[in-house]
Amino acid sequence: MATAEVTVRFAAVGVAYLVGAVPFGVLVGRWRGVDVRTHGSGNIGATNVGRVLGWRAGALVFALDFLKGLLPTLGALGLAPAATGGPDVLVVGTGFAAVAGHVWPVYLGMRGGKGVATASGVLAALAPIAFGAALLSWLAVLALGRMVSLSSLVAALALTATQAALWLREPSGGEGLVAALCAAVTVLVFVRHRGNIRRIVAGTESRVGGGKPP
Repeated sequence: MATAEVTVRFAAVGVAYLVGAVPFGVLVGRWRGVDVRTHGSGNIGATNVGRVLGWRAGALVFALDFLKGLLPTLGALGLAPAATGGPDVLVVGTGFAAVAGHVWPVYLGMRGGKGVATASGVLAALAPIAFGAALLSWLAVLALGRMVSLSSLVAALALTATQAALWLREPSGGEGLVAALCAAVTVLVFVRHRGNIRRIVAGTESRVGGGKPP
């Protein structure tokens, strides 16, 4: 691989972090005259924006956060050499950098969101089958329990389990890297949701549509 190509691909990792760090939740809130960091849970993600500003604003933030994971990852795939046997380290690193940017944004003093929407964009590009399984799990759990946090936790587990199964069925370096990324994202999602986990266990976590679990 030529030196210039390597330089461009490493630069893509940095760009992915900076794009991922764009705090769309804060920007949409400011557009509406509200600092979402001082309302609701204080989180800058789509769920809190939806609670504070309504579902349309929440959906907009989710879409924007999803795209800031999807687009840099697709760009990295476009820069990758042909016939590499799946995503390589720099492609996977670019995707993770976008998620890291959302969770630890340089523009907000490293205080960001939980990374679910941005990770969804990354994994829609790198692991579409596992992403589909995670999405179905998220929808099913949300329909049953009406808790976004619980849905996200179960979806993260489904993501990693599905990608691991795909890798074990047809082992390859690229699929193994994506499986490792899925596992890292799952760990990150659980760490960032530790407060939600405590509330779920205590029976005090908020549900979609208002109210607490009975």
